[in-house]
Amino acid sequence: MQEYSFSAVEKKWQDYWDAHQTFRAENGSDKKKFYALVEFPYPSGHGMHVGHIKAYSGLEVVSRKRRLQGYNVLFPIGFDAYGLPTENTAIKTGVHPRQVTDENIKKFTGQLKRVGFSFDWSRVVDTTEEGYYKWTQWIFLKMFENGLVFRDKTMVNYCPSCKVVLSNEDSQGGKCDICHSDIVQKTKEVWYLRITKYADKLLEGLETVDYLPNIKLQQENWIGKSTGAFVNFKIKEQDEQLRIYTTRPDTLYGVTFMVMAPEHPMIQKYRDAITNIAELDAYKAECAKKTEFERTQLVKDKTGVKIEGLTAVNPLTGKEIPIYISDYVMMGYGTGAIMAVPAHDTRDYEFAKKFGIDIIEVIKGGDISKEAYTGDGEMVNSDELNGITNKKDAIAKVLKVLEAKGCGEAGVQYKMKDWAFNRQRYWGEPIPLVHCPKCGIVAVPYDELPLKLPPVENFEPGTDGESPLAKLDSFVNCKCPQCGGAAKRETDTMPQWAGSSWYFLRYCDPHNDKCLADMDVLKYWMPVDWYNGGMEHVTRHMIYSRFWHKFLYDIGVVPTPEPYAKRTAQGLILGPDGDKMSKSKGNVIDPNDVVDQYGADVLRLYVLFMGDYEKAAPWSEDSVKGCKRFLDRIWALQDTAMRS
Repeated sequence: MQEYSFSAVEKKWQDYWDAHQTFRAENGSDKKKFYALVEFPYPSGHGMHVGHIKAYSGLEVVSRKRRLQGYNVLFPIGFDAYGLPTENTAIKTGVHPRQVTDENIKKFTGQLKRVGFSFDWSRVVDTTEEGYYKWTQWIFLKMFENGLVFRDKTMVNYCPSCKVVLSNEDSQGGKCDICHSDIVQKTKEVWYLRITKYADKLLEGLETVDYLPNIKLQQENWIGKSTGAFVNFKIKEQDEQLRIYTTRPDTLYGVTFMVMAPEHPMIQKYRDAITNIAELDAYKAECAKKTEFERTQLVKDKTGVKIEGLTAVNPLTGKEIPIYISDYVMMGYGTGAIMAVPAHDTRDYEFAKKFGIDIIEVIKGGDISKEAYTGDGEMVNSDELNGITNKKDAIAKVLKVLEAKGCGEAGVQYKMKDWAFNRQRYWGEPIPLVHCPKCGIVAVPYDELPLKLPPVENFEPGTDGESPLAKLDSFVNCKCPQCGGAAKRETDTMPQWAGSSWYFLRYCDPHNDKCLADMDVLKYWMPVDWYNGGMEHVTRHMIYSRFWHKFLYDIGVVPTPEPYAKRTAQGLILGPDGDKMSKSKGNVIDPNDVVDQYGADVLRLYVLFMGDYEKAAPWSEDSVKGCKRFLDRIWALQDTAMRS
């Protein structure tokens, strides 16, 4: 049987596609459009891995089918090329990040073309090109104009290894997403995007799109909308109220203590009245050494210090309640203080047991002498709520009582916090803002965009957490755009997420130098008909990009309220041993090796034959060989046809 001669056949057709621009999409076509989007890759020096092949193969097949059905298909590709990995490589090798990026993009491009994906290569975007990040900066300034950019001093997640401030999203589990080092808490002024203002719109938009159920659920959980009440507890010794937020105001009669974050400003305000302030200061100093992940773990020994000199008063019972500080309460969540109902909350129960605090049952159903009861049941020991068995009714009734007493009201909180939007590194988009001693913070004029990233020789960030740009006087010192006086540029750069928050729009009109994309072109192509990517990006990247898109819709720059009509996700390709692929485990499969040995068609066919596209599956060399034998049989059919 004649074997499939992949090297000659594949190169012939790949050269033909290049020469004839076979997969080029046309703006303004009379044909029905189909916009297929895959997550553009970060061009690392390691090149593509087989995960890229699976991620792109699903919509590759759909795109080819749609072309055969007569659609005008936009199936683009680009490179998300700013960020820490490239800069770390530059620091290690002494090669400028621009050169590192260009070499990596060239490598990726060659690999993608060799595998034979039907991308429209006339629309490639690179987030590090000035013509692209000009519009990233433009969007940022529009947000600044509209009050969605602000600066605040706060405790931040700092990676001592990368020497950069990370958002909560980039340091989950107390580890840096890039280098996986332990992060530490540090006080710093940070730029934020006010994404919380769009929390409800982001939730409401999920009702209008075709996303996989688990994708919707992850986004809903990340936003974390909760309804409850804000309640004010009077401080007995001062003319002061301690404000808390709770989702269970119906359990107010069971509150036996309060807990503040060690960093709560009330401690500093009344430190002269607190008799054990030295003990509180020492505990706060210990907490500063812990990551947010360490502080909020459920399974850990409960620690804290009682505040001597401040006592809360329950607004419904008038009872005096002790106030503690403890590391499990964070200033960045809610109001920085909580009411504790130990009979019906496991963490509060463990704390109360350790510190000998009263435990009062207010919901029947369990044995609180043994453990907290967290289920529903009949209200007891709760005055006007006694006998109510429906939680919703109990909450509604207590809200009326709180409002009548003037000590509380219904409220909404979100788990999602405002987006920390700066990095103290070189390889990123410069933030186009100027600090003027007279005018305050001033935007760089639009006609001066892009604010270009200047060339530097030393990419190493400072030990004080400052950007390398802070050392460059020629960049830092400038004139205020407003008053013309001496001023200084912002030296932090944007996070890698900036460029990937709108790239799908630029694909529609990638060479436009007058706007980020022409409205008529956007009206034709948007929304993206089908977006496929990894499950690891359905919270951060997708929520960030939906936020940017909704903002642009609100200011009339884009024609659709949602960017993606449909979103799916592929499963991982595991190593031959069934574990997640990892260089340290030695189980990584290089697609180049497969193409060299068997050809691109075998690789593409195998990835599609692995099983359920959404589920993880281990790599099997025997199955790859089986796909090769299958193509050999197909190839041999030409001999049969000629003989007949």
